[in-house]
Amino acid sequence: MVKSNPKASCCASGNEAASCCRVESMISVDERGQMVLPKELRDKANIKAGDKLALISWEKSGEICCISLIKSDYLAEKVKEFLGPVMKDVASG
Repeated sequence: MVKSNPKASCCASGNEAASCCRVESMISVDERGQMVLPKELRDKANIKAGDKLALISWEKSGEICCISLIKSDYLAEKVKEFLGPVMKDVASG
């Protein structure tokens, strides 16, 4: 049995990505450009009314081929983890 690392990113690469990524549901875009995330997915991802989500896009051959949503709090936490040591070096240098 593979142990999961709660600190590991779910956006893995290589073989790990194939095992963690899946189609959760199919959604439609209405004429106003709005989409609804299904309740089951919101519950599973602990997304509540008022939560902010960052939309990340990947481009291939000049077209956006993939979009992902990341909770903005989670993204901000990861940016701080990444930049924290860098900023300490800049401040002390």
